[in-house]
Amino acid sequence: MSGGDLDRKEVGEENEDYLVEDDSDIPTEHVNKLLLNRSDVLAALQAQSLAALPPSVKKRIKALKKIQLESTKIESKFYEEIHALECKYHKLWLPQYEKRAQIVSGSYEPVEEECDWESDKEEDDLSNELEKKAKIKEETENENAVNDDVKGIPEFWLTIFRNVSLLQEMVEDYDIPILKHLEDVKVVLNEKPMGFILKFYFSPNEYFQNSVLTKEYEMNCALDEADPFSFEGPEIVKCKGCPIDWAKGKNVTLKTLKKKQKHKGRGEVRVVTKTVRRDSFFNFFSPPTFSKDPDAEIDEETQSLLTADFEIGHYFKEKIIPRAVLYFTGEALEDEEDELEEEEGDEDDEEDDDEDDSDGVAGDKVDYSDCKNQ
Repeated sequence: MSGGDLDRKEVGEENEDYLVEDDSDIPTEHVNKLLLNRSDVLAALQAQSLAALPPSVKKRIKALKKIQLESTKIESKFYEEIHALECKYHKLWLPQYEKRAQIVSGSYEPVEEECDWESDKEEDDLSNELEKKAKIKEETENENAVNDDVKGIPEFWLTIFRNVSLLQEMVEDYDIPILKHLEDVKVVLNEKPMGFILKFYFSPNEYFQNSVLTKEYEMNCALDEADPFSFEGPEIVKCKGCPIDWAKGKNVTLKTLKKKQKHKGRGEVRVVTKTVRRDSFFNFFSPPTFSKDPDAEIDEETQSLLTADFEIGHYFKEKIIPRAVLYFTGEALEDEEDELEEEEGDEDDEEDDDEDDSDGVAGDKVDYSDCKNQ
C-alpha cells in the first residue's frame, strides 16, 4: 500500500454506512461508539452479556420478568378503568357541548349574564392579533348595523379547520364550500368495545344528502401475548368511515379526466373519460380497509395512511372537540406552540449533550500528544 493511501474497511459486515480508515491513529473507543449506534450490534451485545451471567442470576431475572408482567397487567387494567371513568364524565360534558352547538348555530341566544367573561389578563396584555380582530369587529359593527342580524357564529368549524395546521393540510379549495355547512362535531365514547365515534353534522346542502357523517375508531387495551412488554397504553387499532350520498356531479373526492384517442387505421378521434380519486378532506370518511385475516401484513403506504388517520381522529377527540372555542380564537394554538418550543428546547439540549460526549468521533482526528506529555 502506498504512502498516503489508506485501506478503507467496513465496521460491521452488513452496513456500508460505517466506513473507517485503517489507520492506527483511530482510537478503539471511537469504533466502539460507532458500533453501539447500531441497534442490531447493541442487541447482540446485550444478549451475549445476559448469556454470560451465572445461572442463579438468570433465575432472578426471570423472577423480575414475572413481576414486570404482573405490573403490566395492572397497568392495562388501570387504563381500562380510566376509559370507563372518561365515559362516565363524558355524559356530564354533553349538556355543555349541546349548549355550545346551540349558540354556534344561532338557535339559542345567550343572555347578558352568560356573556359576562373577564379575561385572566388585562385587555392591554392580549395578543396583538386578537386585539386587532376585536377592533375591526367593533368598527364594522358601528359602520353597518346590519351585522346585528348575524345568526350564531358563522363558519365556526371552518375557521377551526383553517386555524389548525393538521386539518388545514387536509382541506382543498373545493372542500371549503361544503365545510361552510358544517354545524357541529361531536364525539361518542364506547365503553365496550373500547373506542369512540366522531360525528360531523351538516346543514342541508347541494353536495350530499347526509345530515351526519361518522368516523368510528376501535381501541385496544389488551396485552399482546406474544410481546406483552410492548404495551404502552390504549391504542387505536381500527377505523371505519361511512358512505357519502353525493349529489350527481358534486363528489369532490373524484375528478374526471378526458383524453383524445385517434384510431391508427381509420383516423377517427374519440374522447375517453376516466374517473380518478383526488385529495379532499372527505376522503377522511373512506379510510383504507382492513383485511379480515389477523395475520395479514399491512403494506408501508397503507400503514402510513392509517397512522395519520389515527392521529387526526385522536386530535379531534382529545383536543378540538373539548376546546373548540379556543381553537376558533387561536388561543389553544398559542398554548401548543409554547409546548412545542419547550419540547424542541429540551431536544436541543439533549443533542448538545450528545455532541459534547462524542467530540472527535465524527471524522475528526484527535491529538493525543498532550496526554502523552502529562
